[in-house]
Amino acid sequence: MRCRTHAGLLALLLIGHMAAAADAGTLARLRARGTLRWGGDIQGGEPYVYQDPQDGARLIGFEVEIAEALAQRLGVHAEFVQNDWQNLVPSLERGDFDVILNGLEVTDARRDRVAFSRPYYAFTETLVVRREAPFHDLAGLRGQRVGTLNGSLAYDLLTAAAGIEVVLYEGVQEPYLDLEQGRLAGVVLDNIIANRYGLVRPTLRAAATVGNGFYAAAVRRDDSELLQAVDGALAAMQQDGALRSILTRWGLWDDRQAPASDLPRTTTTPEPPHPRTLTQLPLFLRGAGFTVVISALAMALAIIGGLALSLAGRYGGVLPRALSGVYIEVFRGTPVLLQLYVLYYGLAPILTLNAFTAAVLGLGMNYAAYEAELYRAGLQAVPVGQSEAALALGMSRRLALRRIVLPQALRVALPGIANDFIALLKDSSLVSVITVVELTKQMTITAVDVRGWLGPGILCAALYLALSYPLSRLARWLERRLAPA
Repeated sequence: MRCRTHAGLLALLLIGHMAAAADAGTLARLRARGTLRWGGDIQGGEPYVYQDPQDGARLIGFEVEIAEALAQRLGVHAEFVQNDWQNLVPSLERGDFDVILNGLEVTDARRDRVAFSRPYYAFTETLVVRREAPFHDLAGLRGQRVGTLNGSLAYDLLTAAAGIEVVLYEGVQEPYLDLEQGRLAGVVLDNIIANRYGLVRPTLRAAATVGNGFYAAAVRRDDSELLQAVDGALAAMQQDGALRSILTRWGLWDDRQAPASDLPRTTTTPEPPHPRTLTQLPLFLRGAGFTVVISALAMALAIIGGLALSLAGRYGGVLPRALSGVYIEVFRGTPVLLQLYVLYYGLAPILTLNAFTAAVLGLGMNYAAYEAELYRAGLQAVPVGQSEAALALGMSRRLALRRIVLPQALRVALPGIANDFIALLKDSSLVSVITVVELTKQMTITAVDVRGWLGPGILCAALYLALSYPLSRLARWLERRLAPA
């Protein structure tokens, strides 16, 4: 009886504690938890937040130090939460972390969704071109391909400039690699990124400053208590010189970093009207068409390459068999994403491919390894006696293979080929990492434009389903049609 009484009291105490925590303000919850959870993306690299080269388990960067200083002033410890940079705002809204602190540019568009603190860094947008290029401003780049990051202030500037083809990237180094290789005419990114990743290359130069802005911390719009606390901590860091010390240590302090009283809380960047998802339907259909073209060409390459690999592995000599086996194991054993990076960026100094060609080759070469295994199974399914009978009738091995063995092997492999085509259609979304704007990439672009992911996600899924469903029905029909009686 006494145990039951104690258990009841403990339950009541626990419920009371949970109710008190729920009623407590944000700062009380943070202090009860002991951490300030801040979101960022390690892919942004140096000097924002990145892994210490001397200790991979440790993060360093000027924003790491700012986060730690903020947390210390709030009486807690800083806890980093990795998140894709383009999805920082929706992840903050979901409650994945308390504050964004990762080169988030203050714009009126973002003010619709988050509350910004006072700025902690003033930056400029730098146009970088090849050293011999004649460009000196955005107006001179009309009709040219210019690279930047999706969802950035630079992206807004470029889309507002008429006649420029904007090429979107997920990393900060890739656009400068493409610029060096002549795939782009220019790159517009924040001066921190330009100085660290672009202007260190002797073949590139800064052509112009085309805009300016501020980095600030962001919290949820209804979290006024945390916003006030972060504002107060940043103001204290600016007053006592802690912020200047951090920026100086990372080589970022310059004349643009004004005293705290001079830093504006607003931006003059005009907010474009928010389009609706359905108004973007033509762009989605264009992305879907691009997906189909890439997938069809890659599958054709995979079918031809897979057949060659399978025949080499079964009927070739020692060397062809060995090479075929190595190819299949390498391409099946490594991620297709890695293969695309190596093909497009890694081989660029030796073989410069455009994004479309690299996408088709990368997917085709990867799936050729899988098709080879399907053909191998098909060839093994043909009775050996049929080949021997054909040879006994005076046919050459090549003729027997073409007329007797291959038709039967292809019948066995055909349903599997149809299923692989469906898989390749979906895997084509990976080619966005090498700047191809296919269906999934168009979805992410639209999600940023319309300030939401649900509508674009549903539309993208519907189009993928419309593309893959007929193929899946065809695969099932082939399985039934070609199955042994």
